[in-house]
Amino acid sequence: MLSIGDKIPETLGTDRNGNTIKASDFTGSPLVIYFYPKDNTPGCTAEACSLRDSYADIKALGYTIIGISKDSPTSHVKFADKHTLPFLLLSDESTEVNQAFGVWQKKKMAGREYMGTVRTTFITDASHTITKIITKVDTKNAAAQLMKTVTE
Repeated sequence: MLSIGDKIPETLGTDRNGNTIKASDFTGSPLVIYFYPKDNTPGCTAEACSLRDSYADIKALGYTIIGISKDSPTSHVKFADKHTLPFLLLSDESTEVNQAFGVWQKKKMAGREYMGTVRTTFITDASHTITKIITKVDTKNAAAQLMKTVTE
């Protein structure tokens, strides 16, 4: 997994229109990049809605929020529209971005092992160097957890 002090990879994923989004598209803006497993699942919806509800406060601190999962752009459009999400959701269907950040890992559920996205939030400064990482995301209180982390 990437660590505090590392620069984030340049390629971040694909937007709803099929465009490749790069870190350099956000030059001079600190980023909150949150990786989540799947659109429209209870935990991922709670996390996205928590961030939505505090979007103005997070933006007021200067941060741009970007959500990334391996769902398709079409899935992201439906998810964002259904929950009125004001921030960018990027697709990483190949899991290349998940792997570059180190969040594509072996997981276990119901005795079954599989590869999947480990829910993680990376916070960068304006030069896109990682300043903080949240590995134990509290989905229902993700925004409060994020605000506490960035203001500490």
